[in-house]
Amino acid sequence: METDTVAIIGPQSSEMAHVLSNLANELQVPLLSFTALDPSLSPLQYPFFVQTAPNDEFQMTAIAEMVSYFSWSEVIAIFSDDDQSRNGIITLGDKLADRRCRISYKAALPPEPSAKRGDVLRELNKIQMMESRIIVLHSFSRTGLLVFEVAKSLGMMGKGYVWIASTSLSTVLDSFYPLKPEIANSIQGALTLRPHTPDSKRKRDFMSRWNQLSNGSIGFNPYGLYAYDTVWMIARAVRLLLDQGGKISFSNDTRLGGISGSTLNLSALNAFDGGKQLLSKILETNMTGLTGHVQFNQDRSRINPSYDIINAVGNGQRLVGYWSNHTGLSIVPPETLYSEKPNRSSSNQHLDKVVWPGGETARPRGWVFPNNGRELRIGIPRRVSYRDFVLLVNGTDKVQGYCIDVFLAAIKLLPYAFPYRFIPFGDGHKNPSYYELVNKIKSGVFDGVVGDIAIVTNRTRIVDFTLPYIESGLVVVAPVKKISSSAWSFARPFTPLMWAVTAAFFLIVGSVVWILEHRRNDEFRGPPKQQFVTILWFSFSTMFFSHRENTVSSLGRLVLIIWLFVVLIINSSYTASLTSFLTVQQLSSPIKGIDTLIGSNERIGFQVGSFTEGYLMEELNIPKSRLVPLGSPEEYALALERRNVAAVIDERPYVDLFLSEHCEFSVRGQEFTKSGWGFAFPRDSPLAIDMSTAILSLSENGELQKIHDRWLSKSACSSENSEDDIEQLDLKSFWGLFVICGIACMLALLVYFWLMFRKFSLLPPEELDTTSPSTSRSTRLQTFLSFVDEKVEKPKSSSKRKRESMSRIGYHINDESPHRSGRMDRNMSQNGDS
Repeated sequence: METDTVAIIGPQSSEMAHVLSNLANELQVPLLSFTALDPSLSPLQYPFFVQTAPNDEFQMTAIAEMVSYFSWSEVIAIFSDDDQSRNGIITLGDKLADRRCRISYKAALPPEPSAKRGDVLRELNKIQMMESRIIVLHSFSRTGLLVFEVAKSLGMMGKGYVWIASTSLSTVLDSFYPLKPEIANSIQGALTLRPHTPDSKRKRDFMSRWNQLSNGSIGFNPYGLYAYDTVWMIARAVRLLLDQGGKISFSNDTRLGGISGSTLNLSALNAFDGGKQLLSKILETNMTGLTGHVQFNQDRSRINPSYDIINAVGNGQRLVGYWSNHTGLSIVPPETLYSEKPNRSSSNQHLDKVVWPGGETARPRGWVFPNNGRELRIGIPRRVSYRDFVLLVNGTDKVQGYCIDVFLAAIKLLPYAFPYRFIPFGDGHKNPSYYELVNKIKSGVFDGVVGDIAIVTNRTRIVDFTLPYIESGLVVVAPVKKISSSAWSFARPFTPLMWAVTAAFFLIVGSVVWILEHRRNDEFRGPPKQQFVTILWFSFSTMFFSHRENTVSSLGRLVLIIWLFVVLIINSSYTASLTSFLTVQQLSSPIKGIDTLIGSNERIGFQVGSFTEGYLMEELNIPKSRLVPLGSPEEYALALERRNVAAVIDERPYVDLFLSEHCEFSVRGQEFTKSGWGFAFPRDSPLAIDMSTAILSLSENGELQKIHDRWLSKSACSSENSEDDIEQLDLKSFWGLFVICGIACMLALLVYFWLMFRKFSLLPPEELDTTSPSTSRSTRLQTFLSFVDEKVEKPKSSSKRKRESMSRIGYHINDESPHRSGRMDRNMSQNGDS
C-alpha cells in the first residue's frame, strides 16, 4: 500500500477486513473481498468495503429455511469463535426466530487454526447429552473436518442426527476429489451449502484451462470463480474511469503522517484522489462473469444470491436442491425462476430426498430424550373428587381414569419409546391447585403434567399444551322444579304486559277504523250502544278474519291491512309457543344463566383448585365474598339444597357427571367460556407436537370416543334435566310491529281530520248553525262535530238511478187501470229505457 494502490482484493478473514476497512476508508481505496463475508461489515460503517460474493446473511437464511422445511424447531450451533462465524450464528438465530425456531445451545470453539481435538471432544460430549439432534456447523474447513472426525468417533454421525455445514465443507468437496476415505466416512449424510454459479460455456472453458494449468492436482471451488470475477470488476471500473477522463493521482494524508511512535510507516501512505469515482464505477458493474450476472443492489449485495444444497454421499456429493433469495427452496435452478414473481409460500418449497447420517432416508425426528433416556417425571393431580378423571388406587402405584387412559393410548402411537413415571401432586385432602401443578413444569420439578388440565391463558404463558382431547367450558348449575299444566296454561305464551298491549291495540285499531268509516259506512252507524258493540266486535273478530263489517274508506282499508298483518304474526307466534309449552317438559328456576348471577348478589359455588375462582373474579368482576369453595359433588348438592349458594359454576365434564346422579338440578343458560383439556409440557417441547398428532389420530379412529364412553357415559338424567326454559314472548319481540301499526293509525287519523277541517271550512255561512253574529268557540266545535257525525250519502251510480226510476214508474202504473197499464207497457217497450 506504500506504492500508491488504487484498489485492494482481499483479505480472506473478516477480522482482517474490519482492520483494513478503516484504513481503506482513510485512503479512499476500494477494498473488495470474496471470502470476508461477515454480515456485520456494513457499508454504512465501511463505505469503501465491497463483498463480491453473497455474505453469510443469505447463507444463514438458507439454513433457517431448511430447518423450517423439515419441521424442526431447535438446533445446536457449533462455530469458531471469530468475528465471521460468531456474527453468522447471531444472524442464524434471528432468521430461525422469524420462523418460530431457535438455537438451543451454542458451542464456541477456538478460532482456526488453534482448535484442538480436546476442545471439540469436550463440546460434543455436552451436545450428546442434549435433546436436539439438529447440528449446524459454521467454521473454516480445517476446524470443520476436525469436528466431523470427532463426531464420527463418538457415534454422532449415526441414525437420528442431522448435520448442516456452511460452505466450508463444500469447498473441501470441490477442491479435493476424490476425498480421502477417512474424510468421506466422517461426513456421510451431512448437508452443506455451495454458492450457486450457473452453468455456461464460458465457465466450462475456464475450468478446462484451469485443469490444464494445475494438471488436475487441485479442484476449483466457486470462491475461485468469485476471485476471477472480482479482478475483472476492478479492471472494467478502472478502464471506465480512464475513458471518462478520470486520472490516477494520489495525495499525502496529513492525518496519517502526523501519527508518530508507531512501527507502521503510515507517513508513506497516500490517499487515492479518484477513490470515490472508482468505487462508484465498481458498484455500477453490470456484466456477465463466471459466476453469472454480476450486479449490485442498493445494499451493495450481489443481486440474486443463491446456493446449491449438497448431500455428502459415498465418496462424493449429491445435489438435492437449491436455495435462492428469490423463491426459497427449489429443485429447479434459480436462474430459470428469476423471470417469475417471487413465491416463498411453504407449498412452493421443495427438495429431493436426502440420505441422512446412518443411511436413513426418512426425515429424522430431530430430538431425543435428554440425559440418555432418563424417565420423564409426569405430574398428575391427587384428586379427592371426580376421580373418574384421575384415580390413584389406594395402597398401590396404579393410576387410572379417563385422562390417564387417553394419555396411555396416545403414547402408544408415538414412533419412539416414551419412558415415564407418574408423580402425584397434592395432599389427598382437597383437590390441588392446578396452576401450582402446571407451574412445577416451569420450575423443572415435572417434565409434563397429565390430567384434567384446562387450557387457559395464564397457563399457556408458562407451558405448551397439546391439542384438547375433550371440550370444556364453564356452565351454571342451579336447582329447578318442574312446571305442571294448569287451567291457565293457555295464557303462558305471552307475558302480562304483552297481553295488555295486544288488547289495547285491538281497541285502538277498532276505534280508528270506526272513526274513519263512521260518516260513509252504514254498518258503523246507529245508536251509541250499538256502535260501541260494533267497535268491540270488529276489533276482536280480526283475530279470526271473520268480521262481517265491510270497510269503504281508503284510509280504513290501509289501517286494517297493516293490523291484519300484525295479527297474523302475533297469532302464529302464540300458536307455536303454546305448542312448545304443552309438549315439552318445562323446568323453572330464577337463575337463567351467568347474566342473572352477575346482576344479583347471590352466592356462587366453585370447585376447589380449578381456575373458576380466578376467572369469576378477574374477568367477571364478581367479589370474592360471593364465592364459596366446594370440594365434591356431595358438597355441591348440599349447598344447593340448603340455598347456601344460588348456583354452582364448573366445567362441563364435571357438571355432566354431577347431573348424572342429581336430577333435581339443571344447567341454566349456555356455556359462557370455550376451552378444552390438554396435556402440558415445557415450552418448545417437541412432545407437545407429537402428542397432539397422536390425539388427532385417536379422534379420527374413534378410540377417543370409546374411552369417553367407558368412563363418562352415565345415566341420561343430565340430558333430561338440561332442557332450557321456553321463554315467554314479551313485548320487546313485537314492539316494532306495534310501532308500525300505531304510526299508521296516527297518520290515517291526521289525514282524515285534515280532510274534515278542509271540507268544514268550505261550507257557506248560511249552512252553519249560528244564532249570534259571533259564533262561540264551543258552538263552532259542536257544529264541527255534528258535521263529522253527519251521514254522507254515497253518490248513486247510473244503474241504481235507473232502478229507482223504474220503481217510481211502477208505482204510478199500479194506480191506473189495466188498460192504461198495458198501454204504458207497450209505449215503454217501444221507447226503450230512455
